[in-house]
Formats: sequence, structure tokens, C-alpha cells
Amino acid sequence: MPGRERASKLCTVCGREIAWRKKWERDWANVRYCSSACRSARVTPVDAALEAEILLLLRGRPIEASICPSEAARRVAAGSQGGEAIDWRSLMEPARAAARRLVAKGAVEVTQGGRVVDPSTAKGPIRIRRVGRGIA
Repeated sequence: MPGRERASKLCTVCGREIAWRKKWERDWANVRYCSSACRSARVTPVDAALEAEILLLLRGRPIEASICPSEAARRVAAGSQGGEAIDWRSLMEPARAAARRLVAKGAVEVTQGGRVVDPSTAKGPIRIRRVGRGIA
């Protein structure tokens, strides 16, 4: 449609950017997932626990401090319930996805080298910090 805004969206599962595509023109309002893998995965209780743990870790630190996603992954893995123990390394990508979802909600920022970066495209080690740090 002419004049229609074709802004990108964020995937509700992984938090990555979904770019507008011509084939979605009539159904763009209903597009929520970046891939069929995300469509079938959904947000799990472990994903919700990672989000909560990230926020809890940040609340317990000074306002200017940041955390590594591995800290949340380790704590969620250590507190896992059930028969099998979870290896914290397997929670690293879910922890990064949790950080991307929190960025989309406006709760945190993702940084590399002290600068805020787009979490959808960030490669390598990242840090997570509160939004508006240093603002009184």
C-alpha cells in the first residue's frame, strides 16, 4: 500500500529484528515471529526466569554497573527444578534472547565496549545494564 509505514518489528520469542517483506504486505500486522523455529518455540518458563534473573541481578548492583548474560544463565541453571541439571552454557543464547526482549520492553540496554549496541546485530561478548543509568 502506498504511504504505509514499513517499519521493522521485533520477534516476540528471540527479540531479533524482523524486516518488512513484500510477501507480508497484507498480513504485516499479524507477523510476530522471525522464523518457523521461533513460531514453534514460544517463550518458555526458563526464558521468563532468565528475564527475571537479569532484572534481579541489575537491581542488586550499583546504578552504573552492568552484568554479563552468563551470570543470569549460571543462576537459573543452579536453581533449576526437576530431574535433570541444566548446563549453564546451554542457556547462553536464551539469556541473550531474554536481554533482547528486555531491550524491546525498554528495561535494559545492551553494550559492547561501553557503548550501546543493537542487540539484534551484536556479535561477540555483550553486557547488560539498566536504561537511564546515571539519571537522577
